[in-house]
Amino acid sequence: MIKSLLIANRGEIACRVIRTARAMGIRTVAVYSDADTNALHVRQADEAVHIGPSPARESYLVGEKIIAAAKQTGAEAIHPGYGFLSENAGFAQAVIDAGLVWVGPKPASITAMGLKDAAKARMIAAGVPVTPGYLGEDQSPDRLQAEADAIGYPVLIKAVAGGGGKGMRRVDAADDFADSLASCRREAASSFGDDRVLIEKYILSPRHIEVQVFGDSHGNVVHLFERDCSLQRRHQKVIEEAPAPGMDEATREAICGAAVRAAKAIAYEGAGTIEFIADASEGLRADRIWFMEMNTRLQVEHPVTEEITGVDLVEWQLRVASGEALPKRQDELSIDGWAMEARLYAEDPAKGFLPSVGRLDHLMLPEHLIRVETGVCEGGEVSAFYDPMIAKLVCHAGDRQSAIEKLANATGVTAVWPVKTNAGFLLNCLKADRFRTGDIATGFIAELGDALIPADDPPEVVVSAGAMAIASKSAGNQVHQAGSSLIGQKQSGSRPWTGAFGFRLNAVSNRTVLVDIDGHSTSAEIASPFENLEAWIEPCGETILSGVNDGRVFAILPHRTDGGIAAAGNGAILSPMPGKVIAVDVAQGQAVTKGQKLLTLEAMKMEHALTAPFDGTVAELNAVAGGQVQVEALLVRIEPLASD
Repeated sequence: MIKSLLIANRGEIACRVIRTARAMGIRTVAVYSDADTNALHVRQADEAVHIGPSPARESYLVGEKIIAAAKQTGAEAIHPGYGFLSENAGFAQAVIDAGLVWVGPKPASITAMGLKDAAKARMIAAGVPVTPGYLGEDQSPDRLQAEADAIGYPVLIKAVAGGGGKGMRRVDAADDFADSLASCRREAASSFGDDRVLIEKYILSPRHIEVQVFGDSHGNVVHLFERDCSLQRRHQKVIEEAPAPGMDEATREAICGAAVRAAKAIAYEGAGTIEFIADASEGLRADRIWFMEMNTRLQVEHPVTEEITGVDLVEWQLRVASGEALPKRQDELSIDGWAMEARLYAEDPAKGFLPSVGRLDHLMLPEHLIRVETGVCEGGEVSAFYDPMIAKLVCHAGDRQSAIEKLANATGVTAVWPVKTNAGFLLNCLKADRFRTGDIATGFIAELGDALIPADDPPEVVVSAGAMAIASKSAGNQVHQAGSSLIGQKQSGSRPWTGAFGFRLNAVSNRTVLVDIDGHSTSAEIASPFENLEAWIEPCGETILSGVNDGRVFAILPHRTDGGIAAAGNGAILSPMPGKVIAVDVAQGQAVTKGQKLLTLEAMKMEHALTAPFDGTVAELNAVAGGQVQVEALLVRIEPLASD
């Protein structure tokens, strides 16, 4: 068995691997960049090595530095986690050549499945059904356009070396193909160093089903059943679950059998995932499920498989890498109950899901209710240099409806400040009738649209009740909140407020709020009717935080500030985050119309288009293609058209 392990990653996956390794008695070594000097995974490991500046290309993506760190610390093996170098065959081979153990598949297997076109050809040869499309070597725009026209729209352009939703575009009409191809290639070249693409038929009612497979060096391959990852936004998974809703045993046997054949076709060792796309227009059927790609690594959503099988997949990885046979045979694996995972991101749904970076002054994760996988802690930072995931919220229950309720309750009490999160958005997804009935597809989020976006402003009742709660905890007999009809009476026995507490808001009448605090009650009149709800209030430095149990957090005293915005009402277009300007579509003095794209900013591994807030003229232009910008930098100023 491996005795010491270096984790060539960061964040929650590094913490996840450290936890299992420690339970197995394995010494752990972390690596970190400048931005991660005080990161949680650095503190949890037995030893840590600094490997360079904050940008991943100068630290986590430099294989030589990671191998040197392993040798420096005497680590026997390297676990790559996911992302970064996890599917880099060259790095895997370099680890092996350095005399270290690679915790992952053989480099040849990574190569075989790393390019989507070659992988699909292998799957066809192995008898695995694949989606109709074009896999050819001719990459000229004219040939790709012709193939897309022949397949019939909509089609999907996918980077040959892609993954994680990067380098992927849906095209609905021939006239849109050229622009989408250029954007896809640009993103593919930036993310993977390879701008080649393939074309696939886009399935109109798709479900994203994937199967966890595991192989060892003794020729054994098993599957650990399927996961449904259909809830996606811009091809990024949002909520995953296992097993898949509506999957009957015959279809499960067919898809899982195909996954095992795919793994055996490349003599696969270690943890891997075979991803399928299903045409769910008539439910899940074996003859309407096709191979998409293979991920030759552990998946972000692996905890849901662990929850329904009782298997620690990281432990299996370490045992297989040590030369052991798989701990269980196929007939010893079964499904127990239902599991779900929601990805909590530092992003602002009200502002187009723009990433939100900064210090986590207040962080309350529901670890007392469910399994939480995280790589941050209160007082830590969400960096602009890496993926903005804060945590994975994972639950297990006896059935799907119970799992939904459990995850919804946990998501509702999640609270983060001042960094914005998608907690309220996740909760709205879980509460949606279509989700609860299993009527899901990859277009679910796009179809429901704004109905899933939580309001960006605090309910009046929370502001008023929060102020009342503060008043009842503070000195003084009577309090009046300026600008409202709030009048609260201090209760006997109240004391100065030094910590967090919760309170319940009860609708005594149509517009009367009753706040119960420590067994005492205060009432007041407010302007708008409301329903009973749970709420909380807590001091955070100079700010007073308040919220309801829907994942949203508000600063109520002093007045809340929103920070930078993408398109201000005065026409000032500010950078919503640090990033690089990759395209400028207007010139100074040019007339523009509302919604017209002004420029494209690349940040947090994604492209973000900034648009004109109204009809007008470009009065000021400070953005230059290729230039780096800081958060809230003035990029463009639009002067409105003069009124007659």
